[in-house]
Amino acid sequence: MFRRPSMISVIVSTYNMPLWLEKTLMGYCQQDFQNFEIIVADDGSTDETAAVVQHFRKRMKQPIQHVWHPDDGFQKCKILNQAILAARGDYLLFSDGDCIPRSDFVATHFRQAAPGRFLSGGYYKLPMSISERIGEQEINTGQAFSLPWLWQHGLSKTPRNLRLQARGVVAGVCNRMTTTRPTWNGHNASGWTDDIHFVNGFDERMRYGGEDRELGERLENLGIRGKQIRYQAICVHLDHSRGYVSDEDWQRNEAIRKATREQKRTFTAHGIRQGQAVDQDGFQQDALQQGHRVVPPTAA
Repeated sequence: MFRRPSMISVIVSTYNMPLWLEKTLMGYCQQDFQNFEIIVADDGSTDETAAVVQHFRKRMKQPIQHVWHPDDGFQKCKILNQAILAARGDYLLFSDGDCIPRSDFVATHFRQAAPGRFLSGGYYKLPMSISERIGEQEINTGQAFSLPWLWQHGLSKTPRNLRLQARGVVAGVCNRMTTTRPTWNGHNASGWTDDIHFVNGFDERMRYGGEDRELGERLENLGIRGKQIRYQAICVHLDHSRGYVSDEDWQRNEAIRKATREQKRTFTAHGIRQGQAVDQDGFQQDALQQGHRVVPPTAA
């Protein structure tokens, strides 16, 4: 029998961008699919972010958890692992607090979820002028995803942006025809909770630069294949600076990713539970003793 998720945990990462997080959560208020929870994975933000979360707890039907740790530089992988442990759903959808989801975003991940697969979506990056211009009305009415409205407010008319108009069968055909390889993209990716636990989540040694894709590479080494949904699962990315980018982090991350690819690693000892296991068998025994449900990867 084909397996469907019983509940989706949407994990939204953020760091000190309360206005952008507010717009992102407005998008989740408009979702067609309702059976999900929100987990805000907060990499050390100030109280302004906590206030945004509290506001939406009163506003949304879905439960919202706020998982936070003190600011210690870019530690996205660490806070994402904490969010994974807090998740109650059997299926995890990852995005960022600067990505506004279209109203069918969660529904698309639900419909496309399949055993032995993870889902790979993309985003549509907006300039700062439009990022600031988008408000609750534009999100609620869907104008924030409408090419005529976006063009009117300064979005460039490039072939790439035409993908926002793809729907239904056309979107499916475009996903199959694209030459873009499906990868685990932290702003728009999803997979089964058991599979992500099995590979021990994100590698906490990694800072900014390919840290999301390394998780996907371990899943692929395990036989969990990526499925392209970039034309179906739509979110728009709000503009911002990236002061946390460094060449040193990129080089370290690339060395870790290279080892993952060349050694066909399926597990990281620097993930959800550290210092307790160094391989899948040991990890499973350790997790089971703590009451966590960890099973072999979903069958293809």
